[in-house]
Order: sequence, then structure tokens, then C-alpha cells
Amino acid sequence: MATSEYHHGEMDIQAQQSTWDGFITGSVWGGLMIILSVGYAVLAVAIGMNWMVSLGLMAIVGFGAGLFLNLGARWMATMVLLILLALLVQGFIWLFSVLL
Repeated sequence: MATSEYHHGEMDIQAQQSTWDGFITGSVWGGLMIILSVGYAVLAVAIGMNWMVSLGLMAIVGFGAGLFLNLGARWMATMVLLILLALLVQGFIWLFSVLL
């Protein structure tokens, strides 16, 4: 039997640990983005709720999830940018409906 240089528990796993942490963080962010997008679409389109109320509810859910999961300031900034993007898109929808 060949001798091995491997000793259990002595290997540097920093690269694997940071890859796993990045994967988990990306999965959580992506999952929350999908939940917020589908939730907004269900409330605004399928149920027929006013788009501002739907956006407000999903913003509360997004900020609450960020606080609950301790996602930090990057998540909060992302939420603010998503809200601004949604307002811009709704502005374009309103503009095109006025022009037609």
C-alpha cells in the first residue's frame, strides 16, 4: 500500500469555502428576486390590484427579507434600484397609453 502525504484536517479549503459562500449568497439573492418579481406580477396582473399597492407590498417584503436574512446594505441598495426601475417602467407604460 502506498503512503500518502494527506493528513485529515490540514488542507487549506479557503477557496472552496469562498466559492460555496458565493453560491449560497447568489442563490438567496436570485431566489428573492424571483419571489418578488412573481409576487408583483401575481398581485398586479392576476389579481388586478393597483400597481402602486403591489409595488409597495413587494418592497416591504423585499426589505423585510433583507433584514431577516441579514443581507446588508447591498441588498437594500438593490431594492431601491429595483423600485426606481419599476417606477420608470410604469412611467413608460403610462406615457405610451397616453399617446395611443
